[in-house]
Order: sequence, then C-alpha cells, then structure tokens
Amino acid sequence: MAELEGDAPRSPGYMRMSLAAAMTLGYQPGLFYRDARLHCINLLLTYPEGCRARCAYCGLSAERPGAGPGKSFIRVQWPTFPLDDIIEKIAQRRQRVKRICISMITRRRAVQDTATVCARLRSRFDNPVSLLVTPTVLGQGDLERFKAAGADKIGVAVDLATPALFDRYRGSGVNGPHRWPAYWDCFQRAVGVFGEGHAGVHLMAGMGETEQEMCAAIQMARDMGGRTHLFSFFPEPGSRMAGHPRPSMAHYRHVQVARYLIDRGLSRADRFGYTPDGRIADYGIGQKDFERIVGCGQPFRTSGCEGHDGEVACNRPFANSRPGPNLRNYPFPPTTEDLDRIRLQMSKRRVVAPSQ
Repeated sequence: MAELEGDAPRSPGYMRMSLAAAMTLGYQPGLFYRDARLHCINLLLTYPEGCRARCAYCGLSAERPGAGPGKSFIRVQWPTFPLDDIIEKIAQRRQRVKRICISMITRRRAVQDTATVCARLRSRFDNPVSLLVTPTVLGQGDLERFKAAGADKIGVAVDLATPALFDRYRGSGVNGPHRWPAYWDCFQRAVGVFGEGHAGVHLMAGMGETEQEMCAAIQMARDMGGRTHLFSFFPEPGSRMAGHPRPSMAHYRHVQVARYLIDRGLSRADRFGYTPDGRIADYGIGQKDFERIVGCGQPFRTSGCEGHDGEVACNRPFANSRPGPNLRNYPFPPTTEDLDRIRLQMSKRRVVAPSQ
C-alpha cells in the first residue's frame, strides 16, 4: 500500500496529520494546554511535488520557501506516517476519536486518492469521515464518488469573504488556479449531494474584509443550506502575508457572535445594523438575548463538523492561536473567567441592541 518516490512519501500510502492528531494517536509526546482534547483525526494528502496552488496566506503554497511536503501548515508541523499504521493507531484509540477528516491539496490525483483513503477508513471504522475538498480539481461526479466512498460531510475552504479578496490572494493576484465561482458552485453541489447542514464553508476573519462583508458571506452559506466554520487569520512565516496583522480580539469576537446567530437561525446579516465603515453596530436581537448568548460561551468555541454525539468533534485545539489566555477559538467550554475576558475584549467595541 505504501508509496515512496525516492525517500519522499506519497499519498495514498502515506498521510500527513496535524500535530494535535499525532499527539492524540501517540506518535508525538506532549500535553495539551488546559487538558484540551482533540476528537477529530485531521489527515492531509501529501506528494513530493507539493501543492500546485499559490495562496498568499497558506503554509502549503508553492511560492513559500522550502516547497514540498515538509512545510508547516496552520502554525505547526504536520508529520507524515504510513496510512496502514495510522489505521492501527486509530483502532487502538477509537474511544477518543469521534471523527476523521481528510484534506485535499491542489493536485488532480488527490481526487482519486481522497476517495481511496476515505473508503479504507470507512471499511475499518464506523467513525464519520469529513472531506475538505479542493473544487479547482474536482470533476463531474466526484462529490458523488466521495459519498459512495463513505464521506458524510464536505468542507469547502473559501477562506475569503469577497470575490475581490479571493482573487487577490488565491486567484489572478498570485497567479493561482482558484476561482471564486467554482468554490461556491462546489459548495452548492455539496449541499445537494450530502444534504442540508452537511456542507460547511471555511471563512477566515481578518483578511481585509469588513465585518459587514464577512456577515454577508456567512449568511450566503447559511441560505444555501450550509454552515460556516470560522477561523481567525494567523500569519504563516514565509508566506506572502507573513506581515499581515491579525484581526483584533474585539473584531473577531463580534464576528463569532454573528456567525453563531446566523448559523443557528437566531438572526440574519440583513437584520444587523452596521456603521458606515462596515462594522457591526447591532445584531437585530434584544440586549437580554445578546447577553444570554454571550454568557453561554458557545459562539466562541471552535466551529466544525460534529461527531455522532452532536458535539463538535473537529475542535482543532489552538489551530489559529497559540495556547494561552487569549484563545481565539475555544476547544472546550469557556469558564467563567474566560467569559469575563471575552466580555472585556468585546467591550473594546460597543455594540448595542436595537430599540425594542
């Protein structure tokens, strides 16, 4: 099953996995901050040629120095292991694993390899398997092929909230292959193939969009029958955007609340009030409801695919912020102390309830 090109591993015989997943499966030593637990094994296809895309912010970009399968990605190293061994490790720790996620890269052969790996995992486990797909390399019938292989959810990493930003950072602005219409068309088809609520859009706050533009993108995904998995921009060393600032905590917290309200159907982006420069001024809900929603802590937890128990399994501990008191996405329920800190962060930007 294993495939090597010289000394370089190649999928489907080999897969990279997140550092958190490697720790969970016992490949790497280490402790999680505040005893966080990862419940999703995040796998990434790997090829000696690397990824064909040139996204300005991505650690896997073909432009980034040190091109190839050894690049860091989303802040950390993603070590590589034989798929056969990964399967055995999962089997030994099944009680901790609620979901498995396979991420594609921009290579045409990744389509067949994704289906192959998914089918192998599903033939061994009843754990649900998500796929984070690359629309640029998908053809007619590929989504149906993924469903037949056993996948139950699809993620589409649109990342940018507007067509102009997408083109600047993923398309013609970086001589990259990705196109905004192809990504949203794929997302719409994924909803049709996998069902409402079983497709998600990845969006990343802090890429130059206004809060109003981000809310509009989240609402579009919701109206199409999907949900949003929200991230905060983190500058990847060596990428084109290594010097781009992170969004402020106040900005990110307010967008997190907006995503929660929209995805839960509690309000809509077109019911929000906005300032002239596109910041959220109110959420279209009463002050008591706003305080209750902030106080429950759920808007600030990682948004991702659920396990069989209905709880988010793909909680990606510390994927877009370093461990410490100022977590961007909480991989566990925020404590009272956490919520006090969140309220203080949000108070840097006053958002009022609409008149009742």
